[in-house]
Amino acid sequence: MSDPAGYSYLSFLTDYGREDGFVAICHGQILERAPAVRVIDITHDVPPGDVRRGATVLAETAPELPPGVHVTVVDPGVGTERRSIAVRAGGHVLVGPDNGLLVWAAEALGGIEACHEIANPGLWRHPVSATFHGRDIYAPVGAWLAAGLPLSETGPELPSSELVRLPEPRHEVSGGLARGEVRAIDRFGNCQLSLLRDDLAGADTPPGSLRVHAPGGRWTVPFGHTFASVGAGEPVLLVDSAGYVALSENGGDAARSFGLSVGDAIDIEAATGGGDPSEGAAKADA
Repeated sequence: MSDPAGYSYLSFLTDYGREDGFVAICHGQILERAPAVRVIDITHDVPPGDVRRGATVLAETAPELPPGVHVTVVDPGVGTERRSIAVRAGGHVLVGPDNGLLVWAAEALGGIEACHEIANPGLWRHPVSATFHGRDIYAPVGAWLAAGLPLSETGPELPSSELVRLPEPRHEVSGGLARGEVRAIDRFGNCQLSLLRDDLAGADTPPGSLRVHAPGGRWTVPFGHTFASVGAGEPVLLVDSAGYVALSENGGDAARSFGLSVGDAIDIEAATGGGDPSEGAAKADA
């Protein structure tokens, strides 16, 4: 696939927060080089250094955005020998560190079509700080790409097999049991699992009450369509807007109530005797 003449949109995702001027500084670098581009701030509240959370948010968000350049900076290895990369996938370009941050999004966009190391210092802001590559490398390169720079101008091509990849979330279905893990937790305390609705069907877990095995114990939880499928303050399993099964609490914080963190193993099976999502409260199993 050839490079487009440019992009109208550039998205920006970081762990910089909003208390300092880092985000505005990067906006300035982008607009200096691509003044016509529209910048979409995905979030700058990724927990500091949490590459997995950044990768998860980017993978869920990028396919919902217009074709564009996605500059993503969650980079605990800034200033080290880790590479910087620009990846083309599904009509989009992703720019950031080669630490696993971009791969899930590239796959969600249809797969990696081309990848180049960002190694052309002529595209960077100088002098380059050892601690602020978002300002000095990623924002400028993303802007030049949005303005129509061919991807090949960023540096040498890399085989996609050489890119750093994060461990894939646990995902197994067999013997009437769906085995997953907490994939992400949002600000409301909803626990998105690494399981899809079809995984529950494959594990012979029909809609109704399901038995949830987690590090803190075992519970019988209703399966519903909305948060309001159960009473206020009661837990429910449902399919979230990204298509994943989520453990939620109507008006509450499921992560806190169940003592869950990202990466915790979660197993789901049919509860003995089934159940009705309208019954509400989870039942702790002995």
